[in-house]
Amino acid sequence: MRVELIQRAASVLFDVPDYVHQEIITLITAVAQDPKARTSGLAAVFGEWCWLVYTTHGDVIEVLDVGCAR
Repeated sequence: MRVELIQRAASVLFDVPDYVHQEIITLITAVAQDPKARTSGLAAVFGEWCWLVYTTHGDVIEVLDVGCAR
């Protein structure tokens, strides 16, 4: 799977502390590895403190938004 982040999501990803950054990367990896997580519509996945909103197009995961409660 290829992952694409829209600019807003990429900006958030690179402006968070390392421990939060790792949680977001873990969420992206989980979506990429779970065939059930792939959907043609909007979907969201939540971690302990972070979330991401995404959609998939074939073998591409498009991350639309990421955020953290910390």
